[in-house]
Parts: sequence; structure tokens; C-alpha cells
Amino acid sequence: MAGHSKWANIKHKKAAADAVKGRVFSKIAKEIMVAARSGGGDTSANITLRALVQKARSVNMSADNIERAIKRGTGEVEGVVLEEIMYEGYGPAGVSVIVQTLSDNKNRTAAEVRHVFTKHGGNLAGAGSVMRNFKRRGYFTVPVVSVDEDRLLEIALEAGAEDVRNDGESFEVICEPSQFGAVSDALAAATLNTDTAEITMLPDSTAPVTEPDKAKQILGFIEALEALDDVQNVYANLDISDELMAQLNG
Repeated sequence: MAGHSKWANIKHKKAAADAVKGRVFSKIAKEIMVAARSGGGDTSANITLRALVQKARSVNMSADNIERAIKRGTGEVEGVVLEEIMYEGYGPAGVSVIVQTLSDNKNRTAAEVRHVFTKHGGNLAGAGSVMRNFKRRGYFTVPVVSVDEDRLLEIALEAGAEDVRNDGESFEVICEPSQFGAVSDALAAATLNTDTAEITMLPDSTAPVTEPDKAKQILGFIEALEALDDVQNVYANLDISDELMAQLNG
């Protein structure tokens, strides 16, 4: 699965530099509400909710805020009813993109997403045309300095992970969503801290981008999507090297 999780790794590095915590908390709270509404508020039985609670804790979201979001989802506390809407399309250079939104106004959200695609030279596609090239997966990153690769392989694979790869600064552990809890528990039992622990969408193949101007254009397009209030996540098959990312961030 080499290269399959490249965008997930890029997103993690971008998020680490994101100081707008209020926006991050709001987006995660919305996802928790929807997960709790659809699968219940018990994290031991609701794998998606468990992954989101771990994600919330990783960005230091308070236990009170997490609990409140769960209760809003289960109806114990009154809150806005949100609908998940997925958009698929292609960005600059033909990069495949999936946009996950949570909205209380479908028409507003559709107009805003369409505007960003049009403004940045992208185009929306029909349902399933992009989604079929992505798979839902559990995804963890473990700092390379914290564990020997052979030990991590043994721990992760015995817990049901399907792949472990070295991306330079981090080991990436990938599993079926159904194995997320088992892999998470195994890493915790081995006292291994994770920088990322989530259920995400990973592409079957990636689109390498080597030109700085083109990479900057694509990242600007994705950031414009992420800035929309109703957008929760943007998944792409983008592959930009660490060296080019460092150049763009320099």
C-alpha cells in the first residue's frame, strides 16, 4: 500500500501547524454528534464514535465538550440536526477529491462547494465516480523514534492491521475499520503514543505532483474547501514529496 496514505500524512502535518483550535473543535463535535445519532453513544459498540473521541482527545478537546457532543447526537441534549452529504470531483491537475460535509441546509452547502470547485478550476462529478477509487480505513501514525519497526509490525499485525509502512518521520498503521478498536487497544497496551488515530478514506492509487506552482494551486483549492463551515473532511489522492512540502512551507 506504499503511497496510498500520502494525503492522510500531508493532512496530519498541515493540522499540526493549525492554530485555529476553535474551528477544529467545532468540526470534530459535529462529527461526534452524527456518529452518536446513527450508531449510539457507547464507544465500545460504535467504532466510528470511538475513533472520533480519540481524534478529539488528540487535539486536547475537553471531556465536557466531547460528552456534550455525544449527548446532542443521542438526543439527551437538544441540538441542530445535521445531515451528512458527500461530494465527489476533480481538482487542478485532475486530482481526485471527496468532500465530506455536515449540514443543516443542503442547498447552501451545495452552492458553496460548487463555487470553490469552479473558482479553482475543478469540477464536480457524479456519485460513485471518485468514491470507488477510495477505501474506508483505520489509520494511525506512530513516531518513528518511539518504537522499533519489527516490534510495531508484530504488535499491529497480531491485532489485525493490514499494513505498516515507514513514511520517514512516522510509521503508518492501516487497518479495516472493524479492526480499529483492536489495533488501538494493542498500541495503547504497548504504551505506544499515536499522533493520528482515525477512520479515514485512503485512495487506491495516488497522483504525484512535482511542480511547485501546481502543488500550491492544488493545496490552495483544498484549503478553500476546508475553510467552508459545513466541510468536515477533504480526501484526495494527492502525492507531494516531503521536500516539496518543505519548500512550499518555507
